Amino acid sequence: MINFMEFESEVRSYVRSFPTVFERAENAIIWDEKGNEYLDFFAGAGTLNYGHNPKLVNAALISYLSNQGILHSLDKATVAKKRFIETFYQTILIPRNLDYKIQFTGPTGTNAVEAAIKLARRVTQRSNVIAFTQGYHGLTMGSLALTANDYYQSQSYGGRANVYHAPFDGYFGENINTAHYLRQLIEDSSSGVSMPAAIILETIQGEGGVNTASKEWLQDIEKLCKAHGIILIIDDIQVGNGRSGEYFSFEFAGIKPDIICMSKAIGGGLPLAFTLIKPELDQWQPGEHTGTFRGNNLAFVAATELLKNWTTSELSQEVHKKGCMIKTYLEQLVLAFPELDMSVRGRGMIWGLDIPRSGLAKQLARVLFKNNLLVETCGKEDRVIKLLPPLTIEKAKLEEGLRKIGFGLEKLVDKESTPLQHNKKVAV
Repeated sequence: MINFMEFESEVRSYVRSFPTVFERAENAIIWDEKGNEYLDFFAGAGTLNYGHNPKLVNAALISYLSNQGILHSLDKATVAKKRFIETFYQTILIPRNLDYKIQFTGPTGTNAVEAAIKLARRVTQRSNVIAFTQGYHGLTMGSLALTANDYYQSQSYGGRANVYHAPFDGYFGENINTAHYLRQLIEDSSSGVSMPAAIILETIQGEGGVNTASKEWLQDIEKLCKAHGIILIIDDIQVGNGRSGEYFSFEFAGIKPDIICMSKAIGGGLPLAFTLIKPELDQWQPGEHTGTFRGNNLAFVAATELLKNWTTSELSQEVHKKGCMIKTYLEQLVLAFPELDMSVRGRGMIWGLDIPRSGLAKQLARVLFKNNLLVETCGKEDRVIKLLPPLTIEKAKLEEGLRKIGFGLEKLVDKESTPLQHNKKVAV
């Protein structure tokens, strides 16, 4: 029996939160090697929006491999890439009246972010980039500077260069519009904040605590960018691909970013990342930004199959319905445990239960794992339980997982008030 503690680096993370050896999975269920069954409300940190092992994807991959399909291609043209590009344009971009060119980067989200900020600086000939409080954009050197957590802003990481962190929407409460605050800083030549090349943001800050930006705030940020020739970059790596209820998380605001960073769920669990670039900004020289694995053909095959989910509005409608179920149940928990002063926030099928009491969210996550439910914590001091179930989860399994959260809280808290009626189904 291999001892992971002995052979694997101390940098390992999620194996500490979920200390078992997993073997197989299907949709929202994952089994370990002993046959124990877990409900997955983690979904690969948002990578498995379409669940584990979608049958259509597996069949397509087996067929592709059986016919000696190209695996590695750098950025050469392949049939798999051609089919993906055609399907993405026809299914996603054209129906939304969006005009972008696709740049395939190295196969992780941070690679897409690196390319986006490098291109923005190249095009504008400016250096400064505006990111936001509690934002997360990756941990390679360029992306690291954008990520707000002070642990990663240590000088030893070299993570502070040419980035200003502005307050995100709602950071100072509902009465202060931080987009207006940012505009004043940028337009004041004596503020100390130089005119930026780009503003990069997540419309829903996943790792930062499931903080959601309003439609009005996003529109104000877009207007600011247009007024000063600032490139607006939306990091849709975790909350894109349908997680918010629409394919892109910014659709509800009616904005059109200059660059969009995509990864995680686009490949259905296989590594794939790219940036979408407005054509006039595509000013790269050939080979100026490269990567050995910017042509993951198996991921192209998987992604092409998954895009079939977006030929109708059915999945989007299901995400909104299930999102209402999650929101309703979590709000019931807030009312049932008033002494915890909890709050709920989110959109679509990414939701956070903020538990201010020190250490309680982490304790709850451990209790839930022992009760066969996978969740992660996020936000300041890891005090937010983040729910990211597959978009394709069955309603009964979703309700089962939500009830486990209620039971877990009851185990941790000595309740004197009337207990929550866990056997009551969550209303849609």
